[in-house]
Amino acid sequence: MANSIERSISPTLLSYLNQERIILVSTVNAENQSPNMNAISWFTALDEETVRFAVDRRSWIVSNIEKNSFVSCSLFANETIYCITGKATILSSQLPGLPLKLTCIQVKVNEVKNIMFYGSKISVEPGYVKTYDEKAAKKLDDSVLKALRTYTID
Repeated sequence: MANSIERSISPTLLSYLNQERIILVSTVNAENQSPNMNAISWFTALDEETVRFAVDRRSWIVSNIEKNSFVSCSLFANETIYCITGKATILSSQLPGLPLKLTCIQVKVNEVKNIMFYGSKISVEPGYVKTYDEKAAKKLDDSVLKALRTYTID
């Protein structure tokens, strides 16, 4: 099924978004208005209409969103490629309780598209391995994802 468009995240995709995976975040470059794409992994869905992610506060993603809040987040899941678009808000320039200075960004979902070309499916989803201490990476990942899921605005 190619090119389907939904207004919210399906229950199946919601479960995929709460597992560690590669997410491609696209923004508009604040300096020259060209497309900008970054791969991230600290990403979670709060519900069918809201996703959050964390990036280093020095990331271009942050300065780009400050100038133009429209973003797209693409991922491989369920034998296809999805693109979630929406309007981003910087909730916190530094998520509390973490050893890194990470910005918390929330996206209000506008639409979810299946962007896989017609007549095909993904046979193997891309994967990755951490290139530093596996135990430290898991501890950091768990802490960041917990902070993303529980952060509330004062």
